[in-house]
Amino acid sequence: MQPSSRPNQFSLLRQRRFAPFFWTQFFGAFNDNVFKTALLTILTYDALSWTTMDPGFLNNLIPGLFILPFVLFSATSGQFADKFEKSRIARYVKVLEIAIMSMAALGWMTHTLWLLIAAVVGTGLHSTLFGPVKYAYLPQQLHKDELIGGNGVIEMGTFVGILLGEILGAVLVVHKPWGIELVAGGTIFIAIVGWFFSRGIPLTPAPEPTLKINWNPITETARNLRFSRQNRPVFLAMLGNSWFWFYGAIMLAQFPLYAKNYLHGDHSVFVLLLTIFSLGVGVGSLLCERLSGHKVEIGLVPFGAIGLSVFGVELFLASQSYTNTTMVDFLGFFAQHGSGRILFACLMIGLFGGLYIVPLFAVIQTRSDPAHLSRTIAGMNIMNALFMVVAALVAMVLLKMGLTIPQIFMVTAILNAIVAIYIFSVVPEYLVRFMAWILIHTIHRIRTVDISRIPETGAAVLVCNHVSYVDAIVIMAASPRPIRFVMDHRIFKIPVLAWLFRNSKAIPIATAKENPALMEKGFADIAAALEDGDLVCIFPEGKLTVNGDISAFRSGIKKIVERTPVPVIPMALRGLWGSMLTHSDGNPFGRSFRRGPLSVLELAVGKSVAPADATPEYLQQRVQDLRGEWK
Repeated sequence: MQPSSRPNQFSLLRQRRFAPFFWTQFFGAFNDNVFKTALLTILTYDALSWTTMDPGFLNNLIPGLFILPFVLFSATSGQFADKFEKSRIARYVKVLEIAIMSMAALGWMTHTLWLLIAAVVGTGLHSTLFGPVKYAYLPQQLHKDELIGGNGVIEMGTFVGILLGEILGAVLVVHKPWGIELVAGGTIFIAIVGWFFSRGIPLTPAPEPTLKINWNPITETARNLRFSRQNRPVFLAMLGNSWFWFYGAIMLAQFPLYAKNYLHGDHSVFVLLLTIFSLGVGVGSLLCERLSGHKVEIGLVPFGAIGLSVFGVELFLASQSYTNTTMVDFLGFFAQHGSGRILFACLMIGLFGGLYIVPLFAVIQTRSDPAHLSRTIAGMNIMNALFMVVAALVAMVLLKMGLTIPQIFMVTAILNAIVAIYIFSVVPEYLVRFMAWILIHTIHRIRTVDISRIPETGAAVLVCNHVSYVDAIVIMAASPRPIRFVMDHRIFKIPVLAWLFRNSKAIPIATAKENPALMEKGFADIAAALEDGDLVCIFPEGKLTVNGDISAFRSGIKKIVERTPVPVIPMALRGLWGSMLTHSDGNPFGRSFRRGPLSVLELAVGKSVAPADATPEYLQQRVQDLRGEWK
């Protein structure tokens, strides 16, 4: 995409509409993980002084208890976030965090495990109340083209907070002789710092202040999920997001015992694994801004899913090459054969996880009803919680069946591949966008000119010159919104591709001479799409160019805007003619190598044309002017 004049995504950290909120959520994630990791570490490496229960059972039970409040209270917290002003909710949640960490401190100092377990549930409640605020706040304070970058910074901050919290919790709790005291006092102090930052969050009005709270979590949850199911893209993005938490819950829950029993490492090796994984997620989250071109790019989701499976299997294979049987610290682990492969696999799992999750959040934020966004996110949190509970149960069952931890990694990676294939077969838009993203990052370098002239909302007809077999993919990759393309009925019926075209809602059309009924149905489908507020793209030439020049525009565009008066946006593809994807009569490969890989092409977007002025001749001239001397 063209170089952007937009400021770097990190510039948001200097702005009041973002920075106090960022640090509030950062210290919340940081504190939760100082506490949880300290507890898991002490129960893994010093369990006998605290309990007689099996450490493996506790390592899966504690994460399950943390997410229990998500199941019980997410429906209520979503209503709070839609009904009440969000900065006030954030401050109340931070006060609650101070109280929870005070209770945990009492448990640490009195060596009372049940108080610490209760605090685990309390931190889950804290996260449950803050979650809907966290993701519903961003669309209210950020512009649409800032959402991917903002989400990326938030996810980076969350996982860096998790990383630093895990490191600090694991290091502090085993520090002699003041480890317990340092964790007890430190978590209270961090909670106070988070409260201090929450006081700077700007006012963020409630989208539905007259909402009547439904206190029944079961009926409200059912209502939220029913409402979300009506918006299929959002609901499937919610499912994809929840699956990521299933994947992550299984993988991360095994890390303590994987480090201790399989890698024969002390707690510093466990911290190292978490560090590498969290760094990967942070890097992947930030890469989304660069790779997406400042728009919601769902084509990154399949890319992320592929990486999660590939490197999940690689983690299993790398574990097989690890032969050390003596206890080592993290420095000793680096010296062991196979340790580099294990760390690289963990890093890449985190990186592809970031590429997977950030676009899904952006889809939910941009395609949900704004007045219902917090409740939609609350419904997603409930689904996340249920998926994580199932993940804990699956992990315990697999361990009982005798599977090793590396084998659990492999099973999870295979399950991820199966789920990804299902999701992308149900919603081919992800795969189409992935293909488009691959195209613009491999075969060509694509720049856009005035892409902001494509309206963010409302119906419009896009008209463009027809240069190659991949024009639709190029336009789709550049557009900030989904587009319904009008295509020749013969192309629409190509085996295998027909399924893809149908599910991406392409509109087949024929000439009056070929099939009058299909032509009329095509125009009716175009009108219906425009009435629904969609973008519709047509290639008015009706055929591919054979010499790079623009052919006469046909009259179909006039019929479309007479039937449904909407703005028409002229566009021109420049620099694509002469590639292997263009056509030349009688010599289909004659121009294949005129333009090589990574050649530059442009999509130029013109000013909107009123329906009354949208004649074929005028639009052809506008497209010709946009194309200029380029072919």
